[in-house]
Amino acid sequence: MSSLLASVPGRAALMAGGLIVASAAFVTANIARDNHTRAATAKTMTGGDPDRAPAIFRRYGCSGCHTIPGIPGADGQTAAPLTGLSKRVYIAGVVENRSDNLVAWIVSPRSFSPRTAMPTTGISEQEARDLAAYLYAE
Repeated sequence: MSSLLASVPGRAALMAGGLIVASAAFVTANIARDNHTRAATAKTMTGGDPDRAPAIFRRYGCSGCHTIPGIPGADGQTAAPLTGLSKRVYIAGVVENRSDNLVAWIVSPRSFSPRTAMPTTGISEQEARDLAAYLYAE
């Protein structure tokens, strides 16, 4: 090891390795902070809990039609993927993307679009808030 430190290329290699490790730690910490911030914001916006969403998605069969990020097996191809929903201007192309509209859409999609293929599932408003929180936190 001492011979490695004695050479300029050896010191440069060690410094580069240290910078890579430090950079990776910095990026990981920022991703974790950003994810926490998005989740906290989504909870505030919707009044929901994104941690309850995976079980709700499975209970109501959402993955049969939608691709849902972070939900194993949720790779449905019938309806729009729910990836990046928070960045969209409209929900289902018919209503402004706001948390209250998303919750109402999940509970009663046909009240917005009578010909939509999305069924009325019987989901409660609180369950819809949990799903909205998950989708906005993603």
